[in-house]
Amino acid sequence: MMANASKDPYWQAAVRRETLDHPQAQAHIQDECAACHMPMARDQAHVQGKETSVFSLLPTLAKQSPSALWAADGVSCTLCHQIQSRNLGKAESFTAGFVIDTQKSPGQRPVFGPFTVDSGRTRVMQSAGRFIPTRGLHMQEAGLCGSCHTLYTHTRGPDGNIIGQLPEQVPYLEWRHSSYSDHQSCQSCHMPTIERPMPITSVLGLNREMFSRHAFRGGNFFVLNMLRRYATPLAVNAWPQNLAVACRETEKNLTTSAAHVQIEAVRVSDGELTVRLRLSNLTGHKLPTAYPSRRVWIHLTVKDAQGRCIFESGGRAPGGGIAGNDNDQDPTLYEPHYRYIDREDQVQIYESIMVTPEEKVTTGLLSAIGFVKDNRVLPDGFDKETADRDIAVQGRARKDPDFTGGRDRIRYVIGVGNEKPPFRVHARLWYQPISYRWAQNLDQYTAPETDRFVRYYDAMSADSALLMTDDMRTVK
Repeated sequence: MMANASKDPYWQAAVRRETLDHPQAQAHIQDECAACHMPMARDQAHVQGKETSVFSLLPTLAKQSPSALWAADGVSCTLCHQIQSRNLGKAESFTAGFVIDTQKSPGQRPVFGPFTVDSGRTRVMQSAGRFIPTRGLHMQEAGLCGSCHTLYTHTRGPDGNIIGQLPEQVPYLEWRHSSYSDHQSCQSCHMPTIERPMPITSVLGLNREMFSRHAFRGGNFFVLNMLRRYATPLAVNAWPQNLAVACRETEKNLTTSAAHVQIEAVRVSDGELTVRLRLSNLTGHKLPTAYPSRRVWIHLTVKDAQGRCIFESGGRAPGGGIAGNDNDQDPTLYEPHYRYIDREDQVQIYESIMVTPEEKVTTGLLSAIGFVKDNRVLPDGFDKETADRDIAVQGRARKDPDFTGGRDRIRYVIGVGNEKPPFRVHARLWYQPISYRWAQNLDQYTAPETDRFVRYYDAMSADSALLMTDDMRTVK
């Protein structure tokens, strides 16, 4: 996803949507959106006193200009490894406020890494790669990741002027408010270390301890599959099998290390089946985190002795939707947070819902000024009472005593009438990187990027969600 950041068809469609919503500011919007997806092209443009034009640089196999090639490389190795330690972890470094030395001439710039490199190998590296390898322990600090993964977007009014800002994605700030900040960095999960010593260069390589694999395990298996399926029109250079491996590793991380759902108790009394469910967040940030199109939800079914389904909440709907979700059925509405559920048209969805200054629900980043709902599951140690506004819980979950650091508990109260046990209860946790509403809202725009993404999404919607974890219990 890092290497293909500029080729991501959803990002391209989202940028186009914002420029259509705010045409007076389209030049600024493109430059702002290039900061993390086309960082080399943007930095070079800024050195020349220009803004970045995303759509003139969108990667195609035919374009060979230096700017187009820099844009096509997305987030490259040499971009991240040139970032200096200055101000990392501070507000001025956020929203791609990282610092790169643009004063030194090519061949004299440092690239940073956690290891000390001797003078002989330094000369080899400088000769072959035109950079000077320099030890910089900040490459293993979370603040490095936080420079792009703490992103504030500008809220724009009808005339295109800035009227506020939105904490669009702030996983670094969520991590900093959790217990993980004391002992685990972003890199420790997303760039897992190799336990055995190994050479990390093919020429004159020395064995190094605790080398961090540059796997960048994230959460967007869906776009990885899209890049693989539509590689030619998206100008993707990676081999399909390599994208498939990246997708499998992403899915493995999501299904083994991100969340755990447990049916804590089930009982039948006076014609009612009560289920108490616990959802645990195993990550160091909210679940899900980052771009607000992401959501996880609980799909709970109850079947009788004959295997007939007598209750279902959160079933998957055609096209990538969730049955019973108000927001999927009507873009002006949203599903609230629940402490207990007793109807099939109620579903527990962990998500963030944005609103405009007029408090209208929106999926337009630059139209949004805040969140009317944010019940994404908190990481361990996260105190919702002391959390800053930018990472605060929003909506009903704020008053829910069972919604706290590391977990959420929810009850299901299901009328079974004269039905007799046994009952089989199955709780599933589903995850979707790009939810139905975020995709379908693009369908109202007419542009090559939005048309293409909606077409891709509709073709792949059956595989837009991933089963993260589940639990079953039989009541006799």
